[in-house]
Amino acid sequence: MFLKQKEQLEIMDGSKSTLKNINIIIAGGGTGGHLFPALAIGEEILTRNSNIKIHYVGSLFGLESKVFPIKDVWHTLLPIRGFQRDISIKSFLRNALLPFRILRSFHKTNNLINDFSPDIIIGTGGYASALPLFVASTNKKNIPIILQEQNSSPGITTKWFAKRAKKVCVAFKDNRSKILGNIVHTGNPIRKDLTKGNKSQGYKNFYFNKMYKTIFLFGGSQGSSYLNNILSQIVKEFENASIQVIWQTGDHEFCKYKKYSSKKIHVTPFINNMSEAYAISDLIICRSGALTISEITVCGKPSILIPFSHAAGDHQTKNAQLLVKSNAAKLILEKNLNKKNLLYTVMNLIHNEKALNQMRKASKAIGKPNAASKIVDHILQEKL
Repeated sequence: MFLKQKEQLEIMDGSKSTLKNINIIIAGGGTGGHLFPALAIGEEILTRNSNIKIHYVGSLFGLESKVFPIKDVWHTLLPIRGFQRDISIKSFLRNALLPFRILRSFHKTNNLINDFSPDIIIGTGGYASALPLFVASTNKKNIPIILQEQNSSPGITTKWFAKRAKKVCVAFKDNRSKILGNIVHTGNPIRKDLTKGNKSQGYKNFYFNKMYKTIFLFGGSQGSSYLNNILSQIVKEFENASIQVIWQTGDHEFCKYKKYSSKKIHVTPFINNMSEAYAISDLIICRSGALTISEITVCGKPSILIPFSHAAGDHQTKNAQLLVKSNAAKLILEKNLNKKNLLYTVMNLIHNEKALNQMRKASKAIGKPNAASKIVDHILQEKL
């Protein structure tokens, strides 16, 4: 049993202090796009009062199963995974087990909520967040919920629970016309330490030379087969031009590409300290998921964006166009991408300090560094 202690929470709203006892569940994960906003919101809550009880809920099969232990946060992992859409025996077997996983996860969630007695539940999306939100919505205690939607095209969990939520905090203004509910525009929360990377320490940890330009390529927390493949065709060109590359492959493809590691090419499955990677990067090559866009703009980084062409509602292209219109990024659509035009685009930018500086300023101007603070204001207002 989780013991609920009496705690005092001092919430500063600029004019007064209010004392409250509060326990919070933050549910979300599967991918970094849902997990890292959850962690950012939790970190911001604890800056208000370190005695607040926060319990994270995620999936055994999501990125959070690796990140939560590293972060040393109080958490529960549900034995649930998303529906497999590809056609294979492996996917068929996984989908056949889905009803049993849902039942086990529901039982575990119900026990957690009864024992922990949360005062509010925050959902950041992903299949791991749906069950806690459902239990809260049907619980006799009438537990309030707040949603945080990262994407320009709202996810299934947001669509399901938006009407029930006290607030739906969205990253993009145009989302307010797509979701029925109490919508507030806050931007996407990012990890608090993301902009505090030490450049000198970063060069040291990646074994890089500060005299060389650095490119950082990643395809989200799980990597991108598409981006990995295209980079493998030109990475030696960068190395020969004395350009350093941080290459995050994702866990599944690390073994395939680790052979490219050298003094100037740092190949890694996952980066825990993203702040240092951002700090030493002169140019980012990446997808244009909502959280990625939020991170690179808050860090003020120039980027070459390659949207995932099968993203729901083509929201990644819409995200990328926002930065392109502001002169903060270059856009290459998948249908136009080949090793020649990517190499050409990089080489025309990486040594053009004037262009990079203009892109840095434009990128920084778009960023919303106070998004987490705004979201937490809305969360705590519900308990005033």
